[in-house]
Amino acid sequence: MDLESKIVVITGAGSGIGAATATLFGEHGAQVVVSDLNMKSAQRVVEGIKKTNGSALAVQANVTQFKEVEALVAKTVNEFGRVDVMVNNAGIGGKNQKKTAEHSHDDWHDVIAVNQTGVFYCMQVALQQMMKQGHGNIVNVASLAGLKPSGYNLSYSASKYAVVGMTKSAALEYGRKNIRINAVCPGYTNSVLLDRLLSSRPDMGDTLKRLIPMDRFGEPHEIAGAIAWLASDDSKYITGQTITLDGGTSLQ
Repeated sequence: MDLESKIVVITGAGSGIGAATATLFGEHGAQVVVSDLNMKSAQRVVEGIKKTNGSALAVQANVTQFKEVEALVAKTVNEFGRVDVMVNNAGIGGKNQKKTAEHSHDDWHDVIAVNQTGVFYCMQVALQQMMKQGHGNIVNVASLAGLKPSGYNLSYSASKYAVVGMTKSAALEYGRKNIRINAVCPGYTNSVLLDRLLSSRPDMGDTLKRLIPMDRFGEPHEIAGAIAWLASDDSKYITGQTITLDGGTSLQ
């Protein structure tokens, strides 16, 4: 994959899929803006990239705040002159696993704010910059929960279905503007979100693995590989698509 010298902004890059993606881009010679709400986590990822002679910059940003998203993109442009790739990875899950009738309103508002509104804000600001420079590439991190029903998880599922829809709508709008927009849809992947789900009951791990034909959870670096491919010119005839990385879970 040719990612050399691409200017890449990744949200939620302080841990999990975001950190693995930032690291991979750094290994391939991209200039990586590691953005996260937790500045210490972002700095750790930046230090790791620099240890392997990569180039990276940590920027704190809360994607639920439009002004902070604007500042994130503006800082990137001030530092590097452009934004070639925007990876919208920041996301959270609800604190409670409940059916719709008992679903927490706090969970609804918090999850929708980060996973749906945050992606909208980041896409909007990135697209404005990409229109100015005449090119761009956006990769949104959705979920298997945005492709098939996910019980006890209404706000998360709703937000990820929205990400898939926003990806397709925006790709349709900007295909003639030299801007590509795609999404990845991970299944159960080792992360803080999965750890929280596994801790909900002792047999949850075995229960989930029975749903996965490959009989294992995904790894962050496996998702990162797909994101990097979509961000590269190797996929330059692909837009408005979702790539599902779920070990075959969606086959059932």
